[in-house]
Amino acid sequence: MKRLTIQLILAFSIIGFVSCQKDDAEPDTPTNNDDESKYTQYGTPFEDVPEKDDVIMYEVNLRAFSDDGDLQGVIDKLDHIQDLSVNVIWLMPIYPDGEVNSVNSPYCVRNYKAVGSEYGTLDDLRELTDEAHARGMAVILDWVANHTSWDNEWIENIYWYTRDDDGNIISPEGTNWTDVADLNYSNTYMMDTMVDAMMYWVYEANIDGFRCDYADGVPYGFWKRAWDTITSVPNRDFIFFAEGERDDHFDAGFDLNFGWGFYSSVLGVFEGDPVSDIFSAYTNEYNNLEEGKNWLHFTTNHDMSAWDGSPLSFFDGIDGALAASAVTIFTGGVPLIYGSQEVGTANTVPFFSNSTINWNSNPDMLEAYKKMFQFYSESNAARNGDNTYYPDNDIACFKKSYNNDDVVIIINMRNTAINYTVPTEINNKSWIDVMTQSNITLSGQLSLDPYEFYILK
Repeated sequence: MKRLTIQLILAFSIIGFVSCQKDDAEPDTPTNNDDESKYTQYGTPFEDVPEKDDVIMYEVNLRAFSDDGDLQGVIDKLDHIQDLSVNVIWLMPIYPDGEVNSVNSPYCVRNYKAVGSEYGTLDDLRELTDEAHARGMAVILDWVANHTSWDNEWIENIYWYTRDDDGNIISPEGTNWTDVADLNYSNTYMMDTMVDAMMYWVYEANIDGFRCDYADGVPYGFWKRAWDTITSVPNRDFIFFAEGERDDHFDAGFDLNFGWGFYSSVLGVFEGDPVSDIFSAYTNEYNNLEEGKNWLHFTTNHDMSAWDGSPLSFFDGIDGALAASAVTIFTGGVPLIYGSQEVGTANTVPFFSNSTINWNSNPDMLEAYKKMFQFYSESNAARNGDNTYYPDNDIACFKKSYNNDDVVIIINMRNTAINYTVPTEINNKSWIDVMTQSNITLSGQLSLDPYEFYILK
């Protein structure tokens, strides 16, 4: 680990004393890791981190994003990402992988304060954040707080890890993650050092927040401690995003959490469930949710695309995948694009190994995503409007209203043509079709092809 502080060196030096204690928690001695004077601020902090309600997030799997699988490959495609109206880029882990017991997972971190050589250098990451910021996009890093690789230098501090009755460090209980060692969150020194590592990237690479892997495996107290420390940095805004299902993540300071319940409802509709399940799932998510907190909605992510299949396989081809995306984007919440879905990648996209996305496939699908997200980014009603649902088993029809602005979404969620009776409230009115920019008047019946949808303003 580079540039250890004097405080941390002292912490390491007393491990011998601690080893005689029965408790895995070392003495509660402060390490002053929140002393910002030891950090060097690279660049100018980004002033345009979006309001949480307005986030459009894009996930980058570096190993698939370009032929070389590196940060330069992302830099080279920043215009592509910007063209999707993205304002937050989530980079999957950029750290060196462990080599002991390795399965080549990027979530097996060998050094929290380094860029893995396969991805490039710190200067490359700095260039990426600079170029993203210049295009109006924030950058957040994937953070792995639950465990480290077996050859992370922290492993020498056995009290920083969870151990069995014989004193052996173990992998996270209840998992098959034998490539990683479970961290001990009763240990104050370890927690302080973890926060210090997060602060390193805020200052040294000017990043704008973190997506936190397996947040459920880390206690509330640590997340609260980390976010309180990072948000104390003056004149900075951050985005904190949890991968988890615990109820206390928002209270700890997270802004976003994965909306697995909403995703399951969309998938269920494609398997024959009533469309009303989607709107029920959304209502359940946002019932009594604190203002400024949001659920991230998606039709795929790196785990699903690597192990389960692509949106084309889940949602019955390109037309179905676009219909699923339309209802996911516009119902509400924060939308996520996983790099590859916008060009209709049909095969799985691994992240334990390198692969390449064909960015030239399905240009019409890419254009559809651009149009949807451009309108979404420009329309207050589309992003933040109140929903009025018009119940139907097969058609997702709803109106979003914000001040005096209305947007109507009509989506055939079935792989069959349907003649839909237009609800009275939106009938006999003229609209502009966002996808074609043509005028349309809804009158009586609307004939919808399989998975056809309208976004009307």
